Amino acid sequence: MKSTITDVAKLAGVSIKTVSRVINQEDFVKPETQEKVTKAIDKLKYQPNHAARNLAGTNSYTLGFVYDNPNAYYIIDMQEGILAECKNEGYELIIHPCKADSLNVLDEIKTMIRRTRLAGLVISPPLSEMPEVLAALDELDVSFVRIISGAAEQQESTPCVFIHDHQAAFKITEHLIQQGHKKIAFISGDKSHHSSEERQNGYIDALRQYQMDKNDDYIIAGHYTFESGVNEAKNLLALQDPPSAIFCCNDEIAAGALFAARLEGIKIPEQLAIAGFEDSPFSRQTWPKLTTAAQPTNIIARKAASSLITHIVAKRTKNKVGCPTIHQHFEPELIIRESTQNKK
Repeated sequence: MKSTITDVAKLAGVSIKTVSRVINQEDFVKPETQEKVTKAIDKLKYQPNHAARNLAGTNSYTLGFVYDNPNAYYIIDMQEGILAECKNEGYELIIHPCKADSLNVLDEIKTMIRRTRLAGLVISPPLSEMPEVLAALDELDVSFVRIISGAAEQQESTPCVFIHDHQAAFKITEHLIQQGHKKIAFISGDKSHHSSEERQNGYIDALRQYQMDKNDDYIIAGHYTFESGVNEAKNLLALQDPPSAIFCCNDEIAAGALFAARLEGIKIPEQLAIAGFEDSPFSRQTWPKLTTAAQPTNIIARKAASSLITHIVAKRTKNKVGCPTIHQHFEPELIIRESTQNKK
């Protein structure tokens, strides 16, 4: 039989209300009492009924993850990371996909929050970079953590996870330059994602650092899809003076670019080097495997959920030092593979 909260209270020698306070991470519980209750919970392998806990009081123990992203691998990693932290901290998770460019997106998010009584929200790009979404969340007074591309800014007063895309893109471009490439093209992702701009700026800054001219014909606006990689790579290869290397804004685009090059009978990397970004399974399922920048999406998601829960608990307990503004930082790591290595 499963242990109950009554069993925990009896073993710890405290009231049921005290056990509830410890589980709910409420203030005004003595450290020694918390320790006794925690030991009893561990010994009995007690698992709280989350649904009942949500209904029993004013506090909610459900997080939401709202996203708009076409990359299935990214979404799966995000979900697994958030869910792992939720399980660790005794929270439930509601996953809600939506369209950032929908006219009704704000009403949709507001309705979802009210209906599910969320304790907090994890939001990823491009929603996390939309001022109107942030204003709506502030209006509802719901806690949230943002996953965004860029470096920390002083005015950020809410928990954030910053992805240093610019530096990683600089390193990829620098690697291509050091391989001897002088004609390096760039295929961007969707302009609604700030990561596209950050990665493009990293590419341009690397060219500038090595005193190489920026060729506007080599900078192509694309989308974060395989099809975009195919189409835009074909356009680049059809130029009178085609590039010798293509840096793609993510691995899915890069896989499409590699496919287009193969259709043209171009050898990779002997005749054309191709690099991606993110280290998704696309980068390892191609041949040759893609040089990329590893972005630990699962870890990023887990850290985001952890920061959010810490913020929620401090807000509930009216922590005297205030609710913490936790900023996490990640710089994707350059991974060099066969798709760029053999340039003479």
